[in-house]
Amino acid sequence: MTVLHDSNAFKANAATALHDASLQEALAIAREHSIPTRARAIERLPEFERLRNSGRDLKNHVIAHLDQYLLQFEQSVVARGGHVHWCPDAGSARARVLEICRSVDARTVTKGKSMIGEEIGINAFLEANGIEPIETDLGEYIIQLRRETPSHIIGPALHVTQAQVEETFRKSHDGLDPARNLDDPAALMAEARAHLREGFLKADVGITGANFLIADEGASVIVTNEGNGDLTQTLPRIHIVLASIEKVVPDMHDAMTLLRLLPRSGTGQELAVYVTFSAGPRRAADLDGPGEYHVILLDNGRSAYLGTEFEEMLRCIRCGACLDHCPVYHSVGGHAYGWVYSGPIGSLLNPALNGIENAKPLPHASTLCGRCESVCPMRIPIPKMLRHWREREFAGAIAPMPERRLIRLWAFFARRPWLYRLAARLAARGLHLLARGQGRLKSAPFAAGWTRHRDLPAPQGRTFQEQWRARS
Repeated sequence: MTVLHDSNAFKANAATALHDASLQEALAIAREHSIPTRARAIERLPEFERLRNSGRDLKNHVIAHLDQYLLQFEQSVVARGGHVHWCPDAGSARARVLEICRSVDARTVTKGKSMIGEEIGINAFLEANGIEPIETDLGEYIIQLRRETPSHIIGPALHVTQAQVEETFRKSHDGLDPARNLDDPAALMAEARAHLREGFLKADVGITGANFLIADEGASVIVTNEGNGDLTQTLPRIHIVLASIEKVVPDMHDAMTLLRLLPRSGTGQELAVYVTFSAGPRRAADLDGPGEYHVILLDNGRSAYLGTEFEEMLRCIRCGACLDHCPVYHSVGGHAYGWVYSGPIGSLLNPALNGIENAKPLPHASTLCGRCESVCPMRIPIPKMLRHWREREFAGAIAPMPERRLIRLWAFFARRPWLYRLAARLAARGLHLLARGQGRLKSAPFAAGWTRHRDLPAPQGRTFQEQWRARS
């Protein structure tokens, strides 16, 4: 089974998104809320920048010793009576989940929010094998009813308006009074809670993601605001944790460092409503909890980037701050990126996990303005790595031939400064003449992508270097 993606259709997806009135309404609401909320949360923590440095250094240390901490985590889990399953790819992870579910003849699985679950396409796989997956996070539940994928790392249903949620509930919950009032968000939440309660009680297996894995404790950590994660992992007979290998941290102190960064960056909270630590199956003295505890560790291509120019992307803690501050994401939303991860981090991860040939437009889906790097709690240099992907695309002859020829032409001039300055002077004067004193161009050579939608400001007739020398 293959997880479908269409990242190469980014330009067409983006054009569609720009003309989607409901999506633009939802994006505007999110934009107006997320940026100031995060700013206020950070203002209340004077040591935030120092914490960012600590988080970056911690993740760098873990990545440099990843094998050591993963083995320690496995030993700690086993010592508590749990099981660890090493899965090199999505197919092996799906197969292991199915094997565990069939061990108890599971018919229903509840799920907490999990980007790894989305990455491996676990819901469709379980359905194809006769097992009903029930998303318990409200946002995930909404998009499951709509048969959609998440559009944001933190808010999976960010692209859906309240009116659309009401329409979805009336269509899906067709056994209820059609005259009921769903104008109030609280009423929508209560209706979802009533439907999900039955799922919690009948589930044989619960699947959650993991924000962090604590090596010396053998514990997984989930951060939620609804409490659904707790019910997902304590009520069923088996708890399965889906996590990628870079989620491990050495100890509880390190987890707490990252927990001070994650909610402030992701939702503007000082601390999430629920921070839940799970370690092993139910013990004899425990009142509740699963009878079995399984952790599936997914590589899926990540280890291939250790020691490369892309290693720093493994520091990501999935807070979504880069999406919330990206002008491109604000314009087109998450589905335009064509796969599980969207926004600036998606433009890094999608080529890494699916191959640059399957995500050619994404490294270019950025203004390189640097806002993503400026807000990233892990200080990931996203613009630098997007340029690295562009370099790989060029070196691998993946970019279109005309584009490669233009880049080679530009490089020819750039390696010859005197010729570059001469060409720049001629171009500046030529474009100035073409503008005929109007200060703008409705069309220009090699600039159709710009002038198709807007005028191009015309040069004043002199290059920047000429003006600089004149003023100096």
